[in-house]
Amino acid sequence: MADSPETTDLSPDQRLDALGAMARDLVERCRRAGADQAEVVVDASRGLSVGARMGEVETLEYTRDAGIGLTVYLDGRKGSASCGDLRPQSLADTVAKAMDIARFTEPDPASGLADADRMATDLREFDTWHPWGLEADQAIARALETEAAGREADARISNSDGASLSSSETVSVYANSHGFCGHERATHHSLSCSLIAGRGAGMQRSYAWTHALSPADLDDPKAIGRLAAERTVARLDPRPLKTGRYRVLFAAEVARALLGHLLSAVSGGALYRRASFLLDSQGTAVLPPWLSLVEQPHRPRGLRSAAFDAEGVATRPSDLVRDGVLQRYILSSYSARRLGLESTGNAGGIHNLEVEAPAERRPADFTAALKALGTGLLVTDLMGQGVNGITGDYSRGAAGFWVEDGVIVHPVDELTVAGNLRPMLMGIEAVGLDVDRRSHVATGSILVEAMTVAGGEPG
Repeated sequence: MADSPETTDLSPDQRLDALGAMARDLVERCRRAGADQAEVVVDASRGLSVGARMGEVETLEYTRDAGIGLTVYLDGRKGSASCGDLRPQSLADTVAKAMDIARFTEPDPASGLADADRMATDLREFDTWHPWGLEADQAIARALETEAAGREADARISNSDGASLSSSETVSVYANSHGFCGHERATHHSLSCSLIAGRGAGMQRSYAWTHALSPADLDDPKAIGRLAAERTVARLDPRPLKTGRYRVLFAAEVARALLGHLLSAVSGGALYRRASFLLDSQGTAVLPPWLSLVEQPHRPRGLRSAAFDAEGVATRPSDLVRDGVLQRYILSSYSARRLGLESTGNAGGIHNLEVEAPAERRPADFTAALKALGTGLLVTDLMGQGVNGITGDYSRGAAGFWVEDGVIVHPVDELTVAGNLRPMLMGIEAVGLDVDRRSHVATGSILVEAMTVAGGEPG
C-alpha cells in the first residue's frame, strides 16, 4: 500500500485531520461526478494480538488496516462501493464504481441521507481513547502468566485451549454532502483464557475473559486464569435433569442475549419487513411494569458512546422502554421513512443500553440472585440459534447448574430451554446488580418465572 494517513507515523490528532480531509474530498468528488448526495466513511486501525498455549507462544500478530466506504444517491438510486487501498487512483475508481452501481439500481423513495437538521453539532468525545503502548514481549508475558495461573490453580485441569491478549486502536471519520464531518476513536483491550478439566469422555471446558476500553480497567491476568480454572472444574461430573418447567436464572454473561432479542424485534429493518414478533408494539407493554430500558449514548467510557450515529444524526439519552411500555423503535433514517416515522439516531444500532428497576427487583449480587431463584436452573452457557424472530419462539441448547434453596447443587448440560419471547420477557421477575460491563447492553443476571427445560431424563 502506498503511503497514506493510516500508514505514516502521525499522532492520533494528525491522523484524524488527514482522514477528515480525505473524507471531505471524497464527498466533493462524488458531487462532481453527478451525485445528488454522498456520504463517506474512512477508518484506520492497528493492533497487536498474542496467543499462548501450554506455556508456549502460538501466535503473534500485528495488524494495520485502513479502508473507505462511500455511498452515492442519484435520482433516488443508491450505489455503494468500498476499498482498502487509499492510493489516489483506487479512490477515483471507487467513486466511479459507486456511481455506476447507482445508475443501474431501482429508485427508492426512502433512500438518501438523514435530514440535514438532524446532524450532530456537539461533537464531544466520551473517554474512549486509551492506547496501551504494549510491546510484544509484554503481551506475551501477560498471556503466559494468565494461562499458567489457570493451569496451576487446580490439579484437575488437564489441558488448555490457551490464553490470548489483544489490543487495538481505531479511528473513523464520517462525512456527507450536508457538510457534516465527525470523527470517532476508540481503543479496545481484552485478555482471555480457556481451560479443559478431566479426562476422556468426562472432559469439560470453560473460560474467563476481560475486556475494556482502557487497560487500567482490565482484570488481573492471574485472576482471569484462576477464574477460568474455577469455572472449568465446576462443570465436571454433570448430572441429568428431568424434563419439566422450571424457574430459570440467566447469568449476566448470557442474559444480555434476551434483551438482544428484544432489540432485534423493535429494530427498523425487522419492522418494515414485517418480520418481528413485536410488530405495532409501540405504546404497548413488552416488559413487566417495574422494568425500564434506557439508552445512554453519552456515558463516559461506554463501549458504544457516540455523539452521532452512522448517518451523522445526533444521539441523545432516551427511554426505549419505560415502566414496561415500549416508547419507540430503533430506527435509521431509511427504516424510519419506510415506516412513516423519524430516525431515532440509531443507524448502526443501539448505544449503551442500561436497565432501571426498583431495589426490590434488583438482587445486590450473584449470590442474592441465586437466592431469588430459589430452586431452578442457572443457565451459564447458551448454544445454537433456535430463535424465530417472527413468532418469538425460543429454543436453545444450554448448560449450567441446578440450584436448590439458593445454593448450587450440581452442574447440568445437554439441555434445551424453550418458550416464547413475549411471555418470557413479560415473565422477568428480577434483574441483578451483577452487571456485565463487557457489552453495550449492560445487564445483570435475569430471572424468568418459568420455562420448559428438556433434560436427559423424561419428566
